[in-house]
Amino acid sequence: MGEQSLVLALQRQVAALQEQLEHNELIFNHIYNGACVVDANGIVTHFNEPYGLFIGVDPREQIGKHITEVVENTRLHIVARMGKAEINVTQRIKGQDMVVQRIPIVKDGEVIGVFGQVTFTDVRDLGRLVQRLSLLESKVRLYEQELSSLRSTRYTLDSLKGSSPAMDRLKAEARRVAQGLMPVLISGESGTGKELFAQGIHQSSPRRMKPFVRLNCAAIPKDLFESELFGYAKGAFTGARAQGKPGKFELAHGGTIFLDEIGEMPLEMQPKLLRVLEEKEIERLGGTRVTKADFRLIAATNRDLELLIDQGLFRQDLYYRLNVIPLHIPPLRERPEDIMDLALSFLADLGRDSGADYYLDDSARRLLLAHPWPGNGRELFNVLERAVSTVTGNRIGAGDLPLYLHNNKPRPATGGGLNLRQRMDEAEKQALAEALGAAKGNKARAARMLGIHRTLLYKKLAKYGMSPELVDM
Repeated sequence: MGEQSLVLALQRQVAALQEQLEHNELIFNHIYNGACVVDANGIVTHFNEPYGLFIGVDPREQIGKHITEVVENTRLHIVARMGKAEINVTQRIKGQDMVVQRIPIVKDGEVIGVFGQVTFTDVRDLGRLVQRLSLLESKVRLYEQELSSLRSTRYTLDSLKGSSPAMDRLKAEARRVAQGLMPVLISGESGTGKELFAQGIHQSSPRRMKPFVRLNCAAIPKDLFESELFGYAKGAFTGARAQGKPGKFELAHGGTIFLDEIGEMPLEMQPKLLRVLEEKEIERLGGTRVTKADFRLIAATNRDLELLIDQGLFRQDLYYRLNVIPLHIPPLRERPEDIMDLALSFLADLGRDSGADYYLDDSARRLLLAHPWPGNGRELFNVLERAVSTVTGNRIGAGDLPLYLHNNKPRPATGGGLNLRQRMDEAEKQALAEALGAAKGNKARAARMLGIHRTLLYKKLAKYGMSPELVDM
């Protein structure tokens, strides 16, 4: 019984080995294109059906032959002797240049065979593949150029009109800061083009091909602020998307996030923003996973953040974190040289939309130059847009402009009269002069008398062009 059991066990082992051999042979025959194996002497030990079909031989009959008798121009026997692999090299077979692999098989430090495979049926297939990849790369470059070109028509610093010294200095400064990663705080009255400067900085930066994500802090309901900025996880709250939602910081990864009207951000959200700025990490609302965030922050405001700090409405630590690189855009009334540049640019844009070539006569130019533009560039565009919609022909005269320009009064929709603005400015200038006089030129003392920070005093002196010879004491 013992001997019989041993025989049965051996038979089972032989059957298992036979099945494994058939299985391996089946796999070998399914290798794409041609494959073969030779031993250390170049004798064929394996030859698959696709290879036999290609060169027109019976694969089984090639076993035991030297590889040079089977495949022309082969080097498998040489690789077996040298032990050095040859990857993606050409070999001419049946009048066609093939791409082949020749890989030594090593056991215990000795070459016991070589695996050879035809990677492409024809080297021309590889050429066509390379050509296709080259074409795709060219298309990608073309699309990137077109995308950059489309963006540049509106958002580059070069597209921002204005030839005043103040605007030239501002654009030069913006170009310098565009190359860095530090936060930028753009201040200026409504309508001065803060977002356009933000877009211009992004387009001039190494991040220009990455996202530019905008969030208007004044337009977001207080209870939605956190989910808008940081996103939310699956099932974070009733009504949430089943798959969750990425926040603005996630969407801006690798690019720039622009927070407009930053002065309107709720006080309770400000420490969370500060943490993200300092740690560059984000956690979705209702989530548990913290992810790294790569972004450049640009913020903008038309409010006096230092005054908001005094009023307890804005965190001082966040202000210092945002105000690393301050850029202040002067109002249009302080740079009258830019009025015509902007007006002509706006008319060109409006003309492209309507197919007309609009121009301003001398009377219209005088009227535009005389107006103080409390609404800045946005008001100027609205005035010209209305004129274009009502004018007959393409010549715009003074009679085609709104009546309030003739009366030198701002339109009621701006929220106040020009005289009120002028009187407020004059009152502020007088208060500054009186405080400096009473403080005998001591800026720190004058700032305390006015109840403002000394840096705000400097800013207001610059705003009104007041540069007396003062010293700090």
